[in-house]
This record gives sequence, structure tokens and C-alpha cells, in this order.
Amino acid sequence: MALLTKYGARELAIGTLALGAGVAVSAWAAARFSPWLWALVACELAVWAWLVAFFRDPERLAPPGDGLFVSPADGRVSDITPLGTDSLLGCPGVQIGVFMNVFNVHVNRAPCDGEVVSVTHRDGAFLDVRDPRASERNESTAIRLRHRHGGREHPVVVRQIAGLVARRIVTDLAAGQTLRRSQRIGMIKFGSRLELLLPESLAAEVRVSVGQKVRAGRTVLAEVGRGL
Repeated sequence: MALLTKYGARELAIGTLALGAGVAVSAWAAARFSPWLWALVACELAVWAWLVAFFRDPERLAPPGDGLFVSPADGRVSDITPLGTDSLLGCPGVQIGVFMNVFNVHVNRAPCDGEVVSVTHRDGAFLDVRDPRASERNESTAIRLRHRHGGREHPVVVRQIAGLVARRIVTDLAAGQTLRRSQRIGMIKFGSRLELLLPESLAAEVRVSVGQKVRAGRTVLAEVGRGL
């Protein structure tokens, strides 16, 4: 059963009131003046249905296994990029980007078990996230995690990036919090981009390709290399 996320309560309430009033006025006008106005009623109902669907929050069970990193978002893999020492990780690694359109589930999930080290929000622009400049210039929140594997601690970063339509990032986390893989961590409202940054120390083997559809909390993006 697809539930509705608590992160959308405000938008759902305002949207339902506004669209409900619009439907009432349009229906009255259609009955009194022109039957063609019933098309407007249908459009308003369609917008309300889309709004409800946007804030759906289906249950997701984490795939079994050790050393797996799941997608933090629904959408499509937009890029897989090697990283240098100047990345948010502070060390070489790999970045996997996921693009969410306005029809995807937008609740974000933890890619792995770990402890939240910091949550850093940065104001910025609202470029289309398919623009190569968006990753560096757009408003974003960087979630730094401490992931333990093979008796060592490794840095992992999840980055929420607002887009042309998305104007609000919700990050439901605090430093010191312990996360489980696939746990809900927030959302970005109305289209956006998520990035997962993994360090070279994990020797992670990427399990997806550019253009592939992924599901938050379910699709494995990468797996720790054998021998670690």
C-alpha cells in the first residue's frame, strides 16, 4: 500500500483546499454558463490527483546482504563520475547521480548503515539539474555519513540538489543519528537530483549504468569490492 509522506502535509492541505475551491467554482460556472467548462473541472481534478501521487511514500524493504549501497532516490542514473581528493569525501572515489522527474517518488532514503556526521545546507541557484553546472551552483544539502565495514570507518556522502522546479529540500536528520540502510531521510519537492559519493577505500563495484531506472531503498547502486 502506498502511503503519503509526512513531508507533504502542508502542500497537500493547501493544494486540496485551493483545488477544491476551484472545482466548486468551475462546476458552478459549467452548470450555469457553458458545458465546456467541465473540461476545466477535469483538469483541476487531474492536478489534485497528481499532487497526491507526488507525495506517495510506498514501503521499501532493503535488499539483504552486506556491503550493499542502495539508491537514495527513485529515478534514472544520470552519471557515474570518478572523484579526486577535492570532492566532498575529501579523498578519491566515485559519484553516482540520480535524476528524479516530477512523476517519481520523491522520498529519499539512506544508502547504507551509518552515523550522521553532519548535515550542511547551502543556498544557491535553481538551474535545471541536467545542466552540468547545477551540481556546483544549485541549492543543496550534503549529508556526511560514517560507514563501518571491514573493521574500518569510511566516509559516505549523500547530496540532495534542488532543481529548476524543486524549491525546497527536506532533510530529516541530525548529527550523531544512526541510520539503517533504506531508512527515510527526507525529500526534495517537485523534481531534483541526488548524488551518492563513495570513497576509493571501499573499492566499490558500481552495479548500475547510465540511463538505468532505480528505486530508492531497493536498487543496489554499488557493492563493496571483494576482499574488504
